[in-house]
Amino acid sequence: MNPAEEILDIVDEHDRVIGQAPRGEVYARGMRHRCAFILATDPEGRVFVHRRTRTKLAFPGMYDMFVGGVVGAGESYDEAALREAEEELGVSGLPQPTPLFKFLYEDGGGGAWWSYVYEVTVEGAVHPQAEEIDWHAFLSRDELEGKIGTWEWTPDGLAAYERWKRHR
Repeated sequence: MNPAEEILDIVDEHDRVIGQAPRGEVYARGMRHRCAFILATDPEGRVFVHRRTRTKLAFPGMYDMFVGGVVGAGESYDEAALREAEEELGVSGLPQPTPLFKFLYEDGGGGAWWSYVYEVTVEGAVHPQAEEIDWHAFLSRDELEGKIGTWEWTPDGLAAYERWKRHR
């Protein structure tokens, strides 16, 4: 299926479902929807960082310290978190990501999405989804912090990361 045709739940300011629409329409009209953000670390605590492919609908070619994506219609945040982490990292059998907190991200252009932030530890090798990710590495927190302000990051990922640091 074309990603723009994926059906998403449209939600209100309290994260209650009020309708459904295709992803392409949701993005074009700035409709409020749901996303899962998963901070994936290796057993040493290094963070999985990647650059999104240039074909992505949102934030093409930008760096992100979270894997994840939209929550499909009728899907829970927890279901989406596990599905997205396994798909993007190219692994199976991950433990259920640990839910941490939820916040409403507003993009400044009228769009907004409820963003649930999770953590998961990845044992073993990753095989990132080529359609989603064109570069990746596990970076120490210091290495990651050194790239902020240098690389072009997804704005919602940066917002989630700043909240994650305060949450720790």
